[in-house]
Amino acid sequence: MSAIVMDPGAMTLVVPPDKALDRASLALANALLGNPDSAPGLEALVGGLRLRFVTGTAIAVTGAEGLVRLNGSELAMNKAVRVAPGAVLEFGRALFGIRYYLAVQGGIEPQTDPLHTGRTLTFGRFHGHGFPSVDHPTRRALDAERPVVARVAPGPDAEKYDAGTWLRLTTEPWTLSPESDRVGARLAGRPLSVGESPAPGTQPLVAGSVLLPPSGLPVIALADHPDTSESPVIAVVRDEDLDSLGQARPGQMVHLLG
Repeated sequence: MSAIVMDPGAMTLVVPPDKALDRASLALANALLGNPDSAPGLEALVGGLRLRFVTGTAIAVTGAEGLVRLNGSELAMNKAVRVAPGAVLEFGRALFGIRYYLAVQGGIEPQTDPLHTGRTLTFGRFHGHGFPSVDHPTRRALDAERPVVARVAPGPDAEKYDAGTWLRLTTEPWTLSPESDRVGARLAGRPLSVGESPAPGTQPLVAGSVLLPPSGLPVIALADHPDTSESPVIAVVRDEDLDSLGQARPGQMVHLLG
């Protein structure tokens, strides 16, 4: 069985493509290797991930940009690379963006329990031949000094708010709170006025829903969001802009454009 032994660092998850916070980066990594679109990959937050390949394979690293080393030499990003048995892959701290993605040829097997030091991951069959030609635009990680721009449309509860509230939501600068996680991107700034909330447990959520909780500080639902919420949904982020939010760093400015 093909296998990897890992030290997961601060936070590393095996994620299917629809649960990656930067879906486009994982999709690119799989495409570079000729994997099916449904193949899970590793999502590594910030860095600190260390892997030893028990068997040879091919890999691709995308998403955040930092110093990633294979046997001590810098690894090329956004490119399929062959890996020999016994090779060691190490992820340095991300300098741009915040989440690395690693795909392995054949796909990493799904996991049902937390990852830990010494854990062995298994993956599918190594093809052993050339890599496909991939017609994907080159992806560059976000510069933390630049704002993340997310386009929004009115949500199901937008009509409960006056024009001034919507104007403030879509023109005033927000910053990504350190309390953000895979459930939601929490925005910090000047609180908005909060209207009457729907009945508890009746508000359906989709990824990209912009919630307005009692604090008046918007929360954008991300991949691990619950099915429902007690807070109204004032807006919805365009699906294609969610990947950028998944690479935003705490303290980075976020502009919601409506």
